[in-house]
Amino acid sequence: MLLTDYLKAAAEQWSEKTVLIHGNKDFTYSDLDKAAMGVAAGLQKIGVEPGFRGALLIDDPYEYIVSYFGILLAGGIVVGLNTQTSDASLAYVLNDCQASVLFSADKFIGHAQASMPLVSSVQKLIVSGIADKGVHLGNSCQMHSFNDICGCPQPALHALPYRSSCDFAQIIYTSGTTGKPKGVVLRHANLIANTSSIVSYLDLQSSDRVMAVLPFFYSYGNSIMLTHLAVGGSLVVNQSFLYPNVILQQMLDHEVTGFSGVPSTFALLLNRSAVASFSFPKLRYLTQAGAAMSPELTRRLKSTFQGVKIFIMYGQTEASARLSYLHPDEVERKPGSIGKGIPGVELTLRDRMGMPVQKGEVGEIVARGENIMAGYWQRPVETREVLRSEGLWTGDLARCDEEGFLYIVSRKNDLIKSGSHRIGPKEIEDVLTEHTAVYEVAVIGIPDEILDERICACIILRPGCECSEKELKAHCKKYLPRYKIPHSIIFFRDLPKTTSGKVQKSDLRLMVSTL
Repeated sequence: MLLTDYLKAAAEQWSEKTVLIHGNKDFTYSDLDKAAMGVAAGLQKIGVEPGFRGALLIDDPYEYIVSYFGILLAGGIVVGLNTQTSDASLAYVLNDCQASVLFSADKFIGHAQASMPLVSSVQKLIVSGIADKGVHLGNSCQMHSFNDICGCPQPALHALPYRSSCDFAQIIYTSGTTGKPKGVVLRHANLIANTSSIVSYLDLQSSDRVMAVLPFFYSYGNSIMLTHLAVGGSLVVNQSFLYPNVILQQMLDHEVTGFSGVPSTFALLLNRSAVASFSFPKLRYLTQAGAAMSPELTRRLKSTFQGVKIFIMYGQTEASARLSYLHPDEVERKPGSIGKGIPGVELTLRDRMGMPVQKGEVGEIVARGENIMAGYWQRPVETREVLRSEGLWTGDLARCDEEGFLYIVSRKNDLIKSGSHRIGPKEIEDVLTEHTAVYEVAVIGIPDEILDERICACIILRPGCECSEKELKAHCKKYLPRYKIPHSIIFFRDLPKTTSGKVQKSDLRLMVSTL
């Protein structure tokens, strides 16, 4: 089975059913299927080869979904790109995965244009919503209109290339503490296994309609898209959370049955919206993942959405999304728990030597299952560090109670979880140390009710140098995407360190918390 079978089967069974609602537009399964086939035919027409990497710098859900499945139908590998990018970040990812095709929305053409001279692999730039705007790419890259590609007649589609469920389907980039993002390679089989498991424990049906607020280029958003297409469900999409009351009204108007978010999503709903004045008679479940949600926030959520099932979930991009969930019936009895492994996934806690730890002892979560990634793209050493004989070493430390429920204690690394983003501090530290006034820097995450963690840069200036927080933030804006710019910058005389000279970030967090 392939991911493309989801769309094809749904289009055959529910041809005229509305699958996507976005603003004042809606699309049927037939619409998506025909457009995806058109994209595949268009890609074949411009000469792509099976196994090509097709990158998506798109925030329109219709264009994203049809491009996603069009790339897969043409035998390619999808690379979803974070639209909150910078020229340097975009060039890095395109070079790293050696993308040969880039789909870009008109609004992001500036990033694409600036990146093309730095990227030799991209031969085709497919842009939506652009006429003749004098775009100069500066290399041999050819520009095509999305409408022309999408509208390629289906008879022009050659025989689809043979694909196996073991073939690579997608590369999702995730930040790590080593700095540069890593490409997580997922096979069709990985994503299908995870999709089937999520559908099972959420009991998703064709009648389900989810409010999709998370970008599809994230692992969590990707799983929401795939699970609902797999069952013939529907997506109501609004991926801008600037006006939460608008989203609440859309949930009511479109009779959504499910809502998925990260802790910051729910914190915003509870603290900065009129959610208490709404009633959602069709809503049957909420899912939460992306970061640890405090028991207090969970209690408030349960009180506000009475009678609605709340699924606390845990996972990683390296696991195609999901690894565990806490059943709604256990939310009050097991506060703070991430539950147990999802169907088809085995979770164990192990010490540094790979041996299982006893109940109540802290160990690293190690996962086994068909959903586990093939590895990191072109990074064999880092792949071997996390994919070992015992399974996927997640980097998360946890303990297990007598009934088998897991509780996260801490992360083994320093990855910052801010909103729906996963941010490696080293990349930010590297940028800040390039400033002439900066002598030393350590970037940490500090607790925040809305974002889960705020990015805090702790700075030591060079002797005799002066520099303001505003100046350093302006420096970061030149090189980093907006979501990686520190929320606060604090100046120190020294930073706490181990005897070997390594900054003790746990001590630093305590120092910052007392300021």
